[in-house]
Amino acid sequence: MYNFLNMRIALSLLGIIGLLILSIPTGVHLAGLHPKNTNEFDFNFKGQKVLIIATNHGVLNKPGEETGKRTGLFLSELSIPYFHFIEAGLDVEIASIEGGDVPLEPTPFFIKTREDNAFESNPLTMNKLKNSKKIDNLDFTEYSIIFISGGWGASYDLGYSDVLGQKITDAYYNSDAILAGICHGVLGFIRAMKPNGDFLIAGRKMTGVTDKQVKELGISITPMHPETELKRVGVTFKSQTNFRDIFSNYTVVDDEKRFVTSQNQNGGHDISYTILELLQFK
Repeated sequence: MYNFLNMRIALSLLGIIGLLILSIPTGVHLAGLHPKNTNEFDFNFKGQKVLIIATNHGVLNKPGEETGKRTGLFLSELSIPYFHFIEAGLDVEIASIEGGDVPLEPTPFFIKTREDNAFESNPLTMNKLKNSKKIDNLDFTEYSIIFISGGWGASYDLGYSDVLGQKITDAYYNSDAILAGICHGVLGFIRAMKPNGDFLIAGRKMTGVTDKQVKELGISITPMHPETELKRVGVTFKSQTNFRDIFSNYTVVDDEKRFVTSQNQNGGHDISYTILELLQFK
């Protein structure tokens, strides 16, 4: 009798635990992490091209160290825009600083988005990540959109690349491409320069991961922090704060409508819609 009751209690507890686990994704979404798309996407840009740039760095470590936890691209910062661009008829290419493999930040199931799962389950899209194009070999002026994705890995290579800085400069002055970045991806803009030697993004309204979010997550060993670096080069930094900034969501368009930036991993839908809406009127 007692064994039967104990078994029923144990099964009930397991059921409750299971329901709690299954409710985690809903809870974090309601709190603001990876909000659902609320925009109506109805665009057709067939024949135009997008270049998405990602990091090659896969180890979370202090500068000079060779070992550490796995890191890399936060996939939703690429997967969500990728599918929105594809649905809009755009041809999407993926590149990185060195070319080749783009490592992924390990993420628990309750953080993964529908787009993450679709991307990872498709051999064609994963092949694009495993065999990304090297930015040196690309003409950025051929693309209607240059989109720079983030993740902790981006803080180790994007902001140090003179090649990326020059390519962004070329795209700005020699095309009408929309230049966009999300989360740590905005670090890819800091080496773009004007002909007179000033920073290209100085004086522009932009956003990126806040110093507050970096502090709250306890990951300060990365060599570059977007808010700090953007302010250093003269950006008018904008952001939204929350009880924890990881739940914030904020997208900014500069006055010239050439640069579109999103604060963190929550902005995939909003920044994609904003970019496509701007492209529609070019």
